[in-house]
Amino acid sequence: MINKLWFFIITALLLPPCLASDNFTLYLVRHAEKKPDSKNPPLTQCGKERAKQLATLLSAAKIKSIYSTSYQRTMLTAGPLSVQQNIAIKNYNPKQLEQFALHLKQRKETALIVGHSNTTPQLTNLISDEKVDAISENEYQLLYQVHFNAGQMQVTQLKQPLLCK
Repeated sequence: MINKLWFFIITALLLPPCLASDNFTLYLVRHAEKKPDSKNPPLTQCGKERAKQLATLLSAAKIKSIYSTSYQRTMLTAGPLSVQQNIAIKNYNPKQLEQFALHLKQRKETALIVGHSNTTPQLTNLISDEKVDAISENEYQLLYQVHFNAGQMQVTQLKQPLLCK
């Protein structure tokens, strides 16, 4: 009888974290505004402001990991949240998106992924199996939220409010 009681107590204590692991969100964003005419450009002043705004928007999202390509513009976009949350930025290869999508789904943790106009929609599509429209070269406001909960998945497209002129 006592062994059964202990079994139920241990099961009750361990079960909620197991169920919670299927509840996570991936935030995918294209890098912020970049300076023109450079192979690996930094962010413009507006881009720096957008990166700070992104950190503010995600400050309560319980981000566990931050991923970025190795380009300066993506690293600088991820930087403010990395500093704010004290989370190191992990680099991923934008030429291996299928493997990276699988990695993200297997990790089952809330994360920010910073990419590019051509890779962010593609990665969102690979993660969610939903068609995501291409991002134009002039679009920097989009933020994709892919939420997983108990085997269900929902994609939400959000817009950052900052407008640069």
